[in-house]
Amino acid sequence: MIVIAKSQEEQSENTGEEKKASGKWWSILGISIGVFIFALDVYIVNLALPIMVESLHTNFPTIQWVVLSYLLASAIFVLSAAKLGDMWSKKQLYIMGLIVFTLSSLLCGLAPNVGFLIAFRALQGLGAAFISGLGTAMIVEVFPAKERGLGLGIRAGVFGLGIMLGPTVGGLLITLGDWPLIFLINVPIGIIACLIVAYLVPPTAIDFTKPSFDVIGTLILTVTLTCFTLGITLLQSEGFGYNTALTLLIVSAISFACFLVAEARLAEPMLDLRIFRSLEFSLGLSLRFLGNFVMAGVIFMLPFFLKLVKQYPTEEAGLLLAVPPIIIVLTAPIAGILSDRFGSRIISLIGLVLMAIGCLVVSTFDTQLTVVSYILGIIPYGLGVGMFQSPNNSAIMGAAPKHSLGIASGLLSLSRILGQTAGVPLVGAVFSSVTVTNANLTINIDVTNAPIESLVFGTQITFRVVAALLLISTMLAVSLWQLEKNSWILSYSITNKKSP
Repeated sequence: MIVIAKSQEEQSENTGEEKKASGKWWSILGISIGVFIFALDVYIVNLALPIMVESLHTNFPTIQWVVLSYLLASAIFVLSAAKLGDMWSKKQLYIMGLIVFTLSSLLCGLAPNVGFLIAFRALQGLGAAFISGLGTAMIVEVFPAKERGLGLGIRAGVFGLGIMLGPTVGGLLITLGDWPLIFLINVPIGIIACLIVAYLVPPTAIDFTKPSFDVIGTLILTVTLTCFTLGITLLQSEGFGYNTALTLLIVSAISFACFLVAEARLAEPMLDLRIFRSLEFSLGLSLRFLGNFVMAGVIFMLPFFLKLVKQYPTEEAGLLLAVPPIIIVLTAPIAGILSDRFGSRIISLIGLVLMAIGCLVVSTFDTQLTVVSYILGIIPYGLGVGMFQSPNNSAIMGAAPKHSLGIASGLLSLSRILGQTAGVPLVGAVFSSVTVTNANLTINIDVTNAPIESLVFGTQITFRVVAALLLISTMLAVSLWQLEKNSWILSYSITNKKSP
């Protein structure tokens, strides 16, 4: 009888383990579908903007709000969505985000004019805030710590796949059904994702203490992020001499200081500032911001070089731009596995160094560049991004307290959004300044009209500046980690000496 009882107990344990194993894979599938349409949507929409201008009888400054309204909503609501994830069910909130994203995609596809399209895109950004802000936390919850890097690596690979397929799928959809189809395609995919998450993903942990929602912090943060995003966007289009942009950035800095003061004094803040006491967490977020800053700058710069300097046709340039995402898709899951085995720090640092090497190689590109040389030259950069992203995310989420996984996931998404928002105008400003100075052009002349030699020089200097920024940040990270290690050893030795 004892043997039979023991056998039944073992069978029960095995069944439980099987359910956990299947649950994590269903979770990664459901979350990956959400991440895929989220990544795909960004690049498809950018591709369709020129067609929308003509179809909706509008102009370029107005059509930019199709992108800006989405970006603003995502940046503003991502931390609020993440905080709610620490208070309520992440799974239910994620489903709600998918429903909002899917429904708003349908509305975008049916929009009768550009005003409605901009409004529906803002609604879509709200749904995207829940998808991007909670997905990482859900993966961390269902994957054991020893497999966390693998789970996040798969997510990073799927995100890279969305980026890679964006231009290709977008071009095909626009050819088949004009710009509305790029939004309508999200509807069946979103419905499938909702069903998988609702019926096959295990329930997430819920904090039954139910702390109150920080309305004051949310409002101040909304002002901060709105002013920052608008200010950076105006800098991109108008330059540093534009007073409105500088005013918005100053207001953003002041309101951010007010946010920190308010959060430090509130009993139940939206963002518990004590989370930043962890060097692993704070440094990881800073490096993530830097990584996305660089990636946004590279994505912005390469098309200009391929089109203006090499004068490749759009189709060929699109295929060449797909090379880094392909490498990222293949590398990210492997990097996640390596980080589980050797530690997140070393793998993410190797990734940063490879990104810097890749940027240095790209800085040698000139008019003599061949397709083979481009592919070989861009490989270190693609490998670096793939090796950096998932281990760094794993390090950040691993350093976050269990009760704050939602807000940590939200901070991950926010650092990506802000890095990308700042990367394009600031890297673009370096390129414009160097190119205009080299060509002796007046400030009012469009930089794209500069001689090819000046465009090459501007590209080369810009990528060297980016590489230097990566290398300096890597050395700073190593120094801080070494300082932390030495202080821990010193504290440990002092404690042992005091012991009898």
